[in-house]
Amino acid sequence: MDYFDKLSRNIKARWKNFATRLRAYVKRLLFPLYLFPVKIVTYTLFYLVLFVFKLIFAFFGLMLDAVVFPFRSLKNFLKAVFFIAIAFYLLVTFVVIADYFKREYGNYSKAFCGYGVKEMLQKSVVRVVGGSSEGSGFFIAPDQVMTNFHVIADEPSPKIIFPDGSFETPIRIVGDQDADLAVLYTEKKHQDKVIPFSEDGGLYDDEPLLATGYPLGTDLKGEATIVRGNYIAYRQSKKAAVSYIQTNISLVEGMSGGPLTDQCGKVIGINTMSMAGLSLFILGRDAKMKAPSFTDKDIAKINVDPSNSPDDAVLAYYTYLKVRRMKDGFNLLSKDTVPHTDFREWTRRFTDVLSVHVYKVARYKDTDDTVSVKFSTKNWIDGEVEYHFFEGTWMMVKEDGIWKIQDGKILEVYTPGWSWYYE
Repeated sequence: MDYFDKLSRNIKARWKNFATRLRAYVKRLLFPLYLFPVKIVTYTLFYLVLFVFKLIFAFFGLMLDAVVFPFRSLKNFLKAVFFIAIAFYLLVTFVVIADYFKREYGNYSKAFCGYGVKEMLQKSVVRVVGGSSEGSGFFIAPDQVMTNFHVIADEPSPKIIFPDGSFETPIRIVGDQDADLAVLYTEKKHQDKVIPFSEDGGLYDDEPLLATGYPLGTDLKGEATIVRGNYIAYRQSKKAAVSYIQTNISLVEGMSGGPLTDQCGKVIGINTMSMAGLSLFILGRDAKMKAPSFTDKDIAKINVDPSNSPDDAVLAYYTYLKVRRMKDGFNLLSKDTVPHTDFREWTRRFTDVLSVHVYKVARYKDTDDTVSVKFSTKNWIDGEVEYHFFEGTWMMVKEDGIWKIQDGKILEVYTPGWSWYYE
């Protein structure tokens, strides 16, 4: 018991001594009050400098011990060799990891933002089917699809085919032929398919990039293809309306108009042209800046007049089917034809028609009211394109100043020879 009593008294004495010294220190610090701010600054600097000096001396002492340690004994030498080998291994591992991150992501800031980007691109990038050309596109707004102008050139009614197989006809088209860019407006809004542009557009040396599109267009069934490559350089010329990004990605016909994105899924370019493993992409920043100034000046227009002649009426009928102006097409059926169908039933016949191409419209022999016609349809069925060819005659009648279809005989041609297109 004497030992514990003595220990207890010793602890109490120490705490009492500490409390006494602390009160004395606080009293010296606070009084006189007008010197308190000066004392605070002075003491702070003093202890900070003291800490720095002690840290420096401790560091050099540690370094000295590290140098001397291996030479104190053979055991210490072997330990030093072992720890040096471990340190060297960790350093090499760190360098390899750093190089991997730079090679795979371009920058450490983009190392952890790529989750779900592939799925997002495949669900958002669409096919764009023109008359004589096909490509890809992507939503820059809920009702706006951007693509290349050459994809929809000379086509007043391209089709936008969605990844789920459905398709829409744009209600408006604007573009800039010199910049090779166009925007297709949709009637429905698709907020979940919008792919944002990169805010800064800056790229790092050899940064990995993703080009998304539909190679070979509708000839290749399936989801969008994502091709990975690396940034090489920016290219610009006074003769070009836009700047370009050069990469080592090999674009394939049909991918034109699709997005070029970074690892985070932000658009930094638009797929444009490729040859021998060298591809150029319109700079996303330029495309975003120019889009508000696009016009329909260079866009192909629909110019038909069914009141001119029976031939023009037949041409108008197939043109309306092509551009999905179904009401206008139905209105070209005569009063004798309409009772045998209704608008809903008639429209269902053409639900899978992407495009109609008329090869021949001419007066049949020496008649005044019969028209001979040859045409083909491009149909989208189960994710693939099917072509059907037809020929025959339509008997026309004039009602209310407009030529309309009264009766006819149209037959499908299953294996047309080359001469069929020109006869």
